[in-house]
Formats: sequence, structure tokens, C-alpha cells
Amino acid sequence: MENKREGGLVYELKVEPLRQDQFLGFGSVIETEGRSHTQINDGRAKRFDALADVQVLDRQGHPAVSVFEASPITLPFHVRTLERHPLGSQTFIPLSRAPFLVVVSDAKDEIPASSVRAFLTNGEQGVHYNPGVWHHSLLVLGERQKFVVIDRVGPGDNCDEAVLDAPLAISSV
Repeated sequence: MENKREGGLVYELKVEPLRQDQFLGFGSVIETEGRSHTQINDGRAKRFDALADVQVLDRQGHPAVSVFEASPITLPFHVRTLERHPLGSQTFIPLSRAPFLVVVSDAKDEIPASSVRAFLTNGEQGVHYNPGVWHHSLLVLGERQKFVVIDRVGPGDNCDEAVLDAPLAISSV
């Protein structure tokens, strides 16, 4: 859907509920719902293994656990840039139960507007981006949120940014 704006077009980006089957080409949905588990600690806990495949693709970097704190956006929001990390995967696990937006595109050199997708988490889901997958930085709604982040740290250029040909508007969730 196109909306006219001064200086060009803005394309409307439809927001879909985040589901593993819709997210496969981009990475993994970090969630326990419907996943197999093992009982541990004398049956007092459930262990959900291998919810994502953390990857570091070079010998100079290594996986690290960090905490990011993100400020909320307001709607409508215009997606103008995407980023990707060619040397490793990235995982975002929310520390609150608040939904957040996920915007992704295929791991290719070109980013046509038709390839960009937007998803809304249910507040208990995290996301894992495969290396090279284009994505927007954290898009939180309502109030500041913290995330546990597992990604590659180390020397070298591990963040490419691309400016989209036309902004993509997210008007509602």
C-alpha cells in the first residue's frame, strides 16, 4: 500500500504476529511454547535446549552476553535504514513481558521494499538473527525495555547499514 508524502512515497508495512514458521529464513524465535524440554533439578525445572544457534564466523571475535536498554518509538514510525552483522548472529531476549517490533529482510545485497517484513512479539518471545540478515535496531513500544543480547564482539567491521529507497511506515500494531 502506498501513501503519498512530500518528496516521494511511503510504503505501508503490515505487522504480523511473530511465528517460527514465518521467521525461518531470518533466524529463530526464542520461545518455550510448543518446544520439547527435559526435566532437571529433581523435576523442579524444565530445560529447553538449542533455541538458537549462536554463530561467530571469524577467529578474531567471540560470543558475548550483553544487556541493551532501548527507548520506545511512537507510531506511525518510518523504517528508513536496516543493519546486518556479517560476522555473527545476534539474539535478543526481552527482560520484560512487553511486546516489541521486529523488522527484517533477506540476507541479500539488495533490499527491495517488498522483501521487508514486520512482526510483533507476544511479549514472551525473543528473536535470533542469522548472520547477514538485514534487520532494524530494537523497536520497543510503550516504555523503555531491557534485553539480554548474545552476539559477536571483537575487532573487525561487523555492522553494515543500508538506507532504503523509500521509507516503510508502520502505522499500527
